[in-house]
Amino acid sequence: MNEDEYEASESAGLTEAELNETIEELCKYKADEFRLIGYEQVTGVDIWNCVSDKYVKTGQPMLHQMVSDILSLKVTSFMNWMTMSIYRGDARF
Repeated sequence: MNEDEYEASESAGLTEAELNETIEELCKYKADEFRLIGYEQVTGVDIWNCVSDKYVKTGQPMLHQMVSDILSLKVTSFMNWMTMSIYRGDARF
């Protein structure tokens, strides 16, 4: 966690462990949502990998941006990311 992320979590009153737990729960909820519409194999880890993939170049954003990115993730965006990951040969699948 860099200094900006630490300040963001401190201003929200969260420790790093609480922040990680919160993000993990949000990803699980999003995976549950995908399962409700027929995407049975999606996990919270898959959701996080998809969302965090765009943070590789820019670094992790503020908490509110991560929450927004997770909750606004659409199935089509997730499936596009999954397809591109498979083409790139990512070993996560």
